[in-house]
Amino acid sequence: MDDTQKPKEALIAEVHALREALRRNSADLDQFAYVASHDLKAPLRGIANLSQWLEEDLGPRLGEESRRQMELLRGRVHRMEAMLDGLLEFSRAGRASHAPETVDVGVLIHTVMARLPDGDTARLEVGTEMPTLFTERLPLQQVFLNLLSNALRHARGEGLRVRVEAREAQGFQHFSVTDNGPGIAPAYHEKIFAPFQTLVARDKVEGSGMGLCVVKKLVESRGGRVWVESSEGATFHFTWPRRIEAERS
Repeated sequence: MDDTQKPKEALIAEVHALREALRRNSADLDQFAYVASHDLKAPLRGIANLSQWLEEDLGPRLGEESRRQMELLRGRVHRMEAMLDGLLEFSRAGRASHAPETVDVGVLIHTVMARLPDGDTARLEVGTEMPTLFTERLPLQQVFLNLLSNALRHARGEGLRVRVEAREAQGFQHFSVTDNGPGIAPAYHEKIFAPFQTLVARDKVEGSGMGLCVVKKLVESRGGRVWVESSEGATFHFTWPRRIEAERS
């Protein structure tokens, strides 16, 4: 018997069973991410502390090359901690819902930028059409935090410049974040949204490789989509539901 011949009750039962299986899988992922983020961090901190104590105990007897290796080891530990944090953030993204509130997106962008390293020295250009939305503040803030942080990490060393623009698009707000970095080859436009993916060696650009993956999950869980275009620099686009727009005063 194919699916078209199955009784309606049997199909409904299958749907419920699939939903329950997805719920259990999601719960397992949350538990794994929690364990990874909390239990695995303790031995990592121990490694970092031991290297610091060894360096202090040996003092001048520790050569420059050995000292450099100790710093490299601690850098690897911090990177692993960042990856574990990213894994936990990804497992939570899109699952938690927040009460909608009035959000002035222009103010939100400036607030996020001020929290970021190099955010106070970069040239931030915000379009004149920034909306005021009645929406979930924290998820939208996290999307901008990850995209702006990504832009600053990959923008050119001098003259950091980031531009954010917005326009309406069929029930959604279309946002774009553009940097003046080296750009992204078309072959990598999909790859960068996968977990733990970076296009630049982590020794050169720090990052967990989870930021864009989290952006994708947050945006898609709210019915939007995210994509990148690149020629001179890179432009990340995403759509976000407008819901109820508040009137500007």
